[in-house]
Amino acid sequence: MIDDKHQRKAASRKKIIDAKIAQATEQRGVLILLKGSGKGKSSSAFGTMARSVGHGKKCAVVQFSKGRMETGEYKLFRDHPLIDWFVMGHGFTWETQDKTRDIEAAKQAWAKAEELLRDESYDLIVLDEMSYMFKYDYLDVEPVVAALKLRSRDQSVIITGRTMALPLQDIADTISVIQDERHAFRLGVKAQAGIEF
Repeated sequence: MIDDKHQRKAASRKKIIDAKIAQATEQRGVLILLKGSGKGKSSSAFGTMARSVGHGKKCAVVQFSKGRMETGEYKLFRDHPLIDWFVMGHGFTWETQDKTRDIEAAKQAWAKAEELLRDESYDLIVLDEMSYMFKYDYLDVEPVVAALKLRSRDQSVIITGRTMALPLQDIADTISVIQDERHAFRLGVKAQAGIEF
């Protein structure tokens, strides 16, 4: 038996969504910012990258902070022919405790990222944990904004990190906030391979 009320509601929703889809006619790369205190920002970025690779798109990753251990995503993707992966950091700032070394690593990572942004062959570039470089004053945000504005029209970029500099938010196409309502670590659960790294 067909539910007429449900069918009318579904048809009405479809009409609204179809109209919105019809209005979205511009085709270009996007700048996505994944921020917030919750777990899953990098995971979301790498999930999007997996989706891009599934469509045959060339991708690159520059990791600004992680670097002391091989993460599961790095192990999975490092030999993929469509992905170039650059681990540029020395670890999280609380591990290195050497600001001069961290600033130099940030500058080297940015030099690599800037090179990739000028390369039109890349469809998607993930700048993982980059937002911390601005929070700790390791990098100036304005040259990054300028490079993002000059990149190929078809190139998409994802930047991850808890906080996001306002100049980046001003030019972003999509901003998602990952909230932290609860985390197993605070319950005394040890970080696990395959879940946290």
